[in-house]
Amino acid sequence: MRRPATPRVPAALRGYRRTACAIASAAVLAPLLLVPMSGEDGSPDQRLQDAFEDAAREYHVPRSVLMGVSYVQSRWDSHPGAPSVAGGYGPMHLVDTERLRAPAAAAGPLTPLEADTRSPTAKAQAPTGPDDVEDGHSVQPADLERAAQLIAVPAVRLRTDAVDNIRGGAALLAATQRQLGKPLSDNPADWWETVKRYPGTRDITSAATYANDVFDVIRKGARRTTAEGQRVSLAATPGVRPRVAHPQPARQSKEVECPVELSCDWLSAPYEQIDDDGAYGNHDLADRPMDQKIEYIVIHDTEAKLPSMFDTVQDPTEASWHYSIRSSDGHITQHVKTKDEAWHSGNQFVNAHSIGVEHEGFLTQPGTWYTEQMYRSSARLVRYLAKKYDVPLDRQHIFGHDNVPSPTADSIPEMHDDPGPFWDWRHYFDLLGAPLRATAAANADMVTILPDYATHKPAFTGCAGSGKPCAPHGSSAVRLHTEPREDAPLIQDPGRKPDGAPSTQDANDLGSRVSAGQDFAVAGRDGEWTAIWFQGNKAWFKNPAKHPTAVGATGRMVTPKEGLDEIPVLGRALPEAEAYPEDVEEPSDSPLPYHFTAGQRYVTQGRIGGSYVDRSTFADTPEPVIKGQEGYYEIQFGHRLAYVRASDVDVLAGPAAAGPPPAPGNDPAGR
Repeated sequence: MRRPATPRVPAALRGYRRTACAIASAAVLAPLLLVPMSGEDGSPDQRLQDAFEDAAREYHVPRSVLMGVSYVQSRWDSHPGAPSVAGGYGPMHLVDTERLRAPAAAAGPLTPLEADTRSPTAKAQAPTGPDDVEDGHSVQPADLERAAQLIAVPAVRLRTDAVDNIRGGAALLAATQRQLGKPLSDNPADWWETVKRYPGTRDITSAATYANDVFDVIRKGARRTTAEGQRVSLAATPGVRPRVAHPQPARQSKEVECPVELSCDWLSAPYEQIDDDGAYGNHDLADRPMDQKIEYIVIHDTEAKLPSMFDTVQDPTEASWHYSIRSSDGHITQHVKTKDEAWHSGNQFVNAHSIGVEHEGFLTQPGTWYTEQMYRSSARLVRYLAKKYDVPLDRQHIFGHDNVPSPTADSIPEMHDDPGPFWDWRHYFDLLGAPLRATAAANADMVTILPDYATHKPAFTGCAGSGKPCAPHGSSAVRLHTEPREDAPLIQDPGRKPDGAPSTQDANDLGSRVSAGQDFAVAGRDGEWTAIWFQGNKAWFKNPAKHPTAVGATGRMVTPKEGLDEIPVLGRALPEAEAYPEDVEEPSDSPLPYHFTAGQRYVTQGRIGGSYVDRSTFADTPEPVIKGQEGYYEIQFGHRLAYVRASDVDVLAGPAAAGPPPAPGNDPAGR
């Protein structure tokens, strides 16, 4: 969530900045992929699978090592001709270091992303320091030019041709193995040191964690359909174990709260008074979880490059968040202690109960910024925090900035949209160890939204300018219509667009869509179409049995108590009036402009008590938490969450669970 420089904020708005998400410039158009998507008979093409087999044989690298490295680098996606933020190309993420160092000699001008990567600021953010590898061997990223020389083809082919890209990656692995004085063994465990060096990570902890990720893929196996439509699979090899089983504990700053297998930095956000009237920034002191339980972890993307976000978080007049994660390698920097309340979500109640994690990236450029190493670092961090604070691993407790409820009716249009429709929630929860899956029969009264990310590519606009079509891309989002037909109008959000303007296909317009992992009550079925209750409406989405976009779910739902025609829907859970001391002004309720009427049902995964903290003045110690007796249920009301008073609803049990979960793996659904 990009935050440009702004004037000092009045106390009434403290804790959130009204900012517009920046839409990044379009990436340079990529050449066509030289690996076809399907065979002549219409069956899925196996060219990419064969490329791994052939390259492994040609360069005497175990196929499982080659495929494991590629999976952790790119999940076997090619993104032909389009570099990542680190300048990496293709399934092996080969980095064009010559292009970054010498643009005049490169094939064409640098893209803005590449130029940013080679800037002094970007170089200053590289993971260097006391944890550098110290065994005397140089550590370089998988260099595209060197790979091209090793396989004797022009470098440009490794940017656009997935087959040669894989050959180049295999040649680099073999060359590194020889450099280390190790044999080209058939035993994957003999390649652990070589794998550790492949991404060019220089600190020991991150390098070892990377290698262990690769060997975890080799042990468990993986299969998926790539972004280019290729079906690729790696059979599990349970007996494979690297010689070094665990990374060395990271040497971290004493302020950092981070799992030992990650190397994390500290860059403090300031807590200080900024004027004589008591205004202050840029977070609040607290004593969590002693004074308030941490209920949520909020996933953001920055909508800005990380150096500018570091400037923002150090500005006392700006917003704050707890952690930043770098796109290129998943490196983590902490800014606010988790016991304290950062100003990150636009909802002070959510801030008081959450940890905010920013991911470097732009929601309209997911293939460039949402890297596999960033996903993996983030999942490790969130899993660690969820265990520490007993946060459930579900989509009503681990959610995006775009799922945060608006605290008041008039704040709805200001709420942010990140990380957007291209964040891969299904893969993210696989990495969290809590895979999203069917928990009830397909005809159950509840559903979990669960499209197949790689093959589910709804049309979007706005990635390269207003109204312009986005390139097809896998998505977690499913669109909602007013009737069970594709030409029916999209559901309209009266809070987001109070003027009655229709919802659109813009990537930033979430008014008519739901997202993977969210649970809803079924409101009807019609052939291939399923209806759910959504913001007071019956909303329809296509859900064919052969390619479902939702699966059966179990859980609890709430519905208005008998005799109540309609109940208020709220964006925060406040104490009742009697709970406030005389010297604290009671904030006014602001029901959201939606209708929760008799007969409708919404899924809940948690009950919470009302609470409030007076943040009107600067203080050297945490302000007391005002807690009420009124209970609330958090519900999946629309794309965003919401709250209803427990006294207004009855709780209904959902269908029984449908059998045991699948065995754990990288992609249990076979994507």
